[in-house]
Amino acid sequence: MMRHKDQDKEQHEEQHEKEHEGRYTAQRIALPDGYRLHDVLAFHSRDAESVAEQISPERLRKGVVMDGVPLVLDIALTPAAAEYTVLADPQPAHRIPAPHAAGGTRAAAAPPAALPAALAAQARDAVLNVLGLRIDPQPFLDFASGDALLGELSRRQPGLRIVQSATVFEALTWAIIGQQINLPFAISLRRTFILQAGTEHSSGLWCYPDAAAAARLQVEELTSRKFSRAKAETLLRFATLVASGELDLAPGPGNSIEDIGKALLAVKGIGPWTVNYGLLRGYGYPDCSLHGDVAIRAALQALLGEDSKPDMPRTEEILKRYAPHRTMAAAHLWASLHPRAED
Repeated sequence: MMRHKDQDKEQHEEQHEKEHEGRYTAQRIALPDGYRLHDVLAFHSRDAESVAEQISPERLRKGVVMDGVPLVLDIALTPAAAEYTVLADPQPAHRIPAPHAAGGTRAAAAPPAALPAALAAQARDAVLNVLGLRIDPQPFLDFASGDALLGELSRRQPGLRIVQSATVFEALTWAIIGQQINLPFAISLRRTFILQAGTEHSSGLWCYPDAAAAARLQVEELTSRKFSRAKAETLLRFATLVASGELDLAPGPGNSIEDIGKALLAVKGIGPWTVNYGLLRGYGYPDCSLHGDVAIRAALQALLGEDSKPDMPRTEEILKRYAPHRTMAAAHLWASLHPRAED
C-alpha cells in the first residue's frame, strides 16, 4: 500500500514538473504613477495579424530569440505592477523544421535545464523595453514646461513614454524594414520577416529572430515576398555584420552609443533616420533627432500653423532646442497627431 502511495506521489511530482517545464520564476516590476498602459498595448498591437505578440487588456506576451534561445515574455499587467514570467524553449541544436510555408523553425519540447543568469538579465531588459520604462518622462516635462511650441502639448500628455522593441536587433531591423514606406506595408513586411527567419515557440507564438537566424536567409526569400531588393540586401547585410561580430551593438567602454551610431551609418543602405529611429527604439537613447521623419514634420506643421511641412534642415534646427531631450520631444510630436482622452 505504501509503495502505491509513493508511486502516486512520484507521478504527481513528475506531472507538476512537466507543467512548469521551461517556465521561470515570475518577477515583479512596479509601474510608476500615471503609467499609460493603453499606449504600451497600442504600440505592440499595431499588427492586427501579429504572430510574435499577443495582447489583451491585462496581458502582453512577446516572442523573441535571445542568445539562440526562443523565449516568450509573458507579462501580467495591473495598474500598479507588471509581473512577468519567461517561457523558454530549447537551444538551436534541438530545433526541428516547422511544418509551415514560412521558412522559420519550430522548437522541440524540452527547454533548457535552467535559464542562465545572463539570459535572465537580457529578458528583464527586454521587459523594461517593451513596457517603455527606460526614459523617465519628467526631465523633459520640466525642460519644456515654459516652451512656446511644446510646453502646452507636453502638459496635456504628462505620462507619455517611449515604448521600445524588445531587443536592439529588433529595433534596428524594424527601422530598416520601415524605411520610406507607409506603416501598414512596413508591418506586413515585418510579419513576413518574422515568419521567414523566426522560430515558432512551443506555445505557438513566433519569436522575433536574432542576427544569426536572419543572416541565414537568402535575398530571394524576401524579394519573393514583397521586399524590394535594396531593402532585403540591407537587412541581410546588417544581420550578417551583427552575427559575425564585425558590428558590435553592445554599448560599453570603447563602444559608446555615438560610436555605434557611426558604425551603423557606415553600413550601406542605412542612413541617419534609420540610425536615430533604431537608437530610440533599441536603446532608449534620450537625444535622437528625428528631423527626417515625415510624421514629425507634419506635427510641427500643425503646431506652427503653416501651410507646408518644414523641410529637414529647418526641422533639425527646431529640434535642437530640445537637446538633450529630443527623443521625448519626438514622442510628444508623434502623439500630437493621434490625441486621445486620458484614461
